Amino acid sequence: MFPEFTLRYAHLPSHFFERFDPLPVDSPRLVAFNRPLADELGFDLDAFKDQQAAAWFSGNQVPPGAAPLAQAYAGHQFGNFVPRLGDGRAVLLGEVTGRDGGVRDIQLKGAGRTPFSRGADGRAPLGPVLREYLVSEAMHVLGVPTTRALAAVTSGERVFRRVPEPGAVLTRVASSHLRVGTFQYFAARGDVAAIRTLADLAIERHYSHLQSERDEGGRYLALLDAMQARQARLVAKWMGLGFIHGVMNTDNTSISGETIDYGPCAFMERFDPQCVFSSIDEGGRYAYRNQPWIAQWNLARFAETLIPLIDDDQDKAVEKATASIQAYPAQYEAEWLAVMREKLGLATQEEGDQALADDLHEAMHAGHADFTLTFRRLADAIEEDAPALLELFNNDRALREWLPRWRERLTREAVPSDAIASRLRAVNPLYIPRNHKVEEALAAAAEHDDFGPFETLREVLAQPFTEQPGRDDHARPAPPSEQVFRTFCGT
Repeated sequence: MFPEFTLRYAHLPSHFFERFDPLPVDSPRLVAFNRPLADELGFDLDAFKDQQAAAWFSGNQVPPGAAPLAQAYAGHQFGNFVPRLGDGRAVLLGEVTGRDGGVRDIQLKGAGRTPFSRGADGRAPLGPVLREYLVSEAMHVLGVPTTRALAAVTSGERVFRRVPEPGAVLTRVASSHLRVGTFQYFAARGDVAAIRTLADLAIERHYSHLQSERDEGGRYLALLDAMQARQARLVAKWMGLGFIHGVMNTDNTSISGETIDYGPCAFMERFDPQCVFSSIDEGGRYAYRNQPWIAQWNLARFAETLIPLIDDDQDKAVEKATASIQAYPAQYEAEWLAVMREKLGLATQEEGDQALADDLHEAMHAGHADFTLTFRRLADAIEEDAPALLELFNNDRALREWLPRWRERLTREAVPSDAIASRLRAVNPLYIPRNHKVEEALAAAAEHDDFGPFETLREVLAQPFTEQPGRDDHARPAPPSEQVFRTFCGT
């Protein structure tokens, strides 16, 4: 049933990881399986059997050809450097080549204590597993580069965090699990040869167009530039959806440019640039408005690890890397503006477009408006004020002043109103993983073994741009009694 493993990471020198077999669980049960993704990866779905899949996706049996290991990495966590983190509850089974020729990691998350667990149990509660499944798959459909969820298995065991709840294991798929923290692990040890090995692997896996660069230093500087461009594009997409990652530590910054590690994440409802959902982010370091600049900070930490590779002259290497990092703000602003133009129905470019986008955000903030529905309902307000849009605003004065400016700008698009409306509905989702709906699904599964709300939410989020009759409650913001202001990490 499993596609053939290629084991690129397992063939690296042994100090890049620790060999580790997943720890068996009591009674694994498959509760979610992503058949379309499995087909993309080359699984034999005709031979798929739930019982055997539960054994493999729980770690009770190692799939044929896999070489389980826990990866070593370090990281800045909330700005504080920890020189040894590593996979404390995850095991990389290996890499597979999908039907499209792309190479992807398959990893079990919650598979038991590893050499990097630092005294923890290495398990995962069911709630965080289902949250990552729902949100990562929603992000994929919304067009955001992301790790993906292949399967979720309950373990038949209890996991103790804030309260006891059922344990589970997530099977995660990623272009790779290389992180800024992976490079930092070896930089902290002065292991330049290991950093070079990682950089070459990153280029091979994610930036193959750089392999033709003959100048070695230029190749690694180009890696920094290319990775930076992807991060700018990724975070701009987050910002365009009102998504707040919650833990933008360097060990959660993927070299591939994918969103990774969905812990205390959430989608903002009422627009507030200072919005924070993570229960552990007491200082607001990873607030919505800070995400672009935290990404730049993380990129600077990546640049530091590459200094020995960029130039033998350290001063010259620092100068080149600094110039690259200083280019980030302009890159990000360009990516963000491209996202905003799409969300405003603009296919052409004009100098005043950024001010138009900024002023809408200010109107949303002043009016305490729902982020997702404001953009969605613009499609109804192209020619005249739409009650459904106005009702989102507690104070709509700024919005009423903004709408004529936007409509006047649309006249220079030279396309009919209905075409602009279609354009808007194609990029502004109606359905997102609303926090209260996610929590409702997690509670039903964890407390009552009822996966019905989870399955319904999966179905809704699979078609975020298409109106689904009878599912209006999945589009609405939470009522005051059900609002969720804090989310928790599953570790």
